[in-house]
Amino acid sequence: MAGLETTGSNPDVGLLYDINGLTATAPDWVDRVVTVAGEYGLILALVLLTVWTWWRVRRTDCREEAAGAVAAVVWAPLAAGIALLVNIPIRGFVGRPSPAEQHRGIEELVAVRGDFSFVSDHATLAMALAVGLFIAHRRAGLAGIALAVLLGFSRVYLGVHYPTDVIGGLALGTAVALLLSPLASALLTPLTKLIARSAKVGRLVWSPKGARDEAGSVEEREQEQGRERQEDGVRQESGAVGVSRRRDRDLAA
Repeated sequence: MAGLETTGSNPDVGLLYDINGLTATAPDWVDRVVTVAGEYGLILALVLLTVWTWWRVRRTDCREEAAGAVAAVVWAPLAAGIALLVNIPIRGFVGRPSPAEQHRGIEELVAVRGDFSFVSDHATLAMALAVGLFIAHRRAGLAGIALAVLLGFSRVYLGVHYPTDVIGGLALGTAVALLLSPLASALLTPLTKLIARSAKVGRLVWSPKGARDEAGSVEEREQEQGRERQEDGVRQESGAVGVSRRRDRDLAA
């Protein structure tokens, strides 16, 4: 292991015992909720938040603004994937075993796959996704960051990571999402602008707020014009019939 202290005097280990020790007094249903949330639930919540953010940012009257925001949303999951790839050599280099392998009394609520502990994949993925969303939409990003921090806490509670594993994951996810964001924007924004101009798939990027109202107004105007043309045609036909009848009466006289 590359220089990470694991003795009981280490504040990192002490905080691990404090947080994981909550499982001794917590009801069973709390353990089950944290287990589901820490393994899948909070990640799913972040995915749903990403979908909502995409749906929200495309609803603007400015196509250029929508294209840039959607490009940022697309970058969020890409940043999460890149951050996980970056973490692979870091985990191998540090080589930190899981807490239960080195400390007695750690309650593991989920099975550890046998890989190294530093840096936390869950925390890395969640924070990269959240920071990517923050670039696209501030409120959604703040909600995502809160979910990422909560996820990190749950990983320590479950006994599968040290607090510094989580902190390292949050830092790594943030760094990847922010540092590579300018390059990602330069590559993705022209693509989203091109899609926004498409008649078939343009709504994936840009859906103006007033588009539906404008379409309804155009349809109503067309219907009104159609009725007016029909009425004009009826009046013209009635006038022609009247003239014809007068002509017939004059000839008969």
